[in-house]
Amino acid sequence: MTDLNKEEALEFLNRVSAGIACMFGNSCETLIHDMVNKKSSIISIHHGEVTKRKVGDSLSILGVKEVDEFFEGKDTVNCLGKTTDGRLLKSSTFHLRGEGYHYAFGINYDYTHLSLAKAALEELTAVGQPIEDELYPSGNLLQDIFDECLKIVGKPVALLTKEDRMKMIDLLTERGAFNFAKGIPNIAEKLNISRYTIYKYLRERS
Repeated sequence: MTDLNKEEALEFLNRVSAGIACMFGNSCETLIHDMVNKKSSIISIHHGEVTKRKVGDSLSILGVKEVDEFFEGKDTVNCLGKTTDGRLLKSSTFHLRGEGYHYAFGINYDYTHLSLAKAALEELTAVGQPIEDELYPSGNLLQDIFDECLKIVGKPVALLTKEDRMKMIDLLTERGAFNFAKGIPNIAEKLNISRYTIYKYLRERS
């Protein structure tokens, strides 16, 4: 429930609806449903061409299915939706209740063309094994050891503290990582520290 009266609630939702539609453009439909009046529930809509709906249309999910009782009271966020002609939508609905009213604010973003771009980018950026692994097979094992130790520490390299890096060196030492040819320079590069730092730490531990 909200302290806003019916007029204030609708005015607020209208401002949010218009703002989001303007911000994300013609592919973003925003609309307000009057959940009390299911037969003519849409009281405001922007970019209705996305789902081919208009003010006065009945309550439906993306223009396809009737809304059930469960949907009436539960917010849905970033769900997959599809139009009758097969276009893909990111869909969210938020409910606002108060004295004498129940509104549902919907956002439907048509990302059909973006899905094609995503597929093209995935194909363009798909790669096989790192070239150093192909040229230097032992590098595969060293990488596996490094990945195992990093998993134990539980952080990505970019977030490692000095203490985390020291723990990494201990774990790598236990697993013989520095016995590999060029093990120290490779590990130094992976940890974003100097070789000198590793040499110094190993001397202190010996």
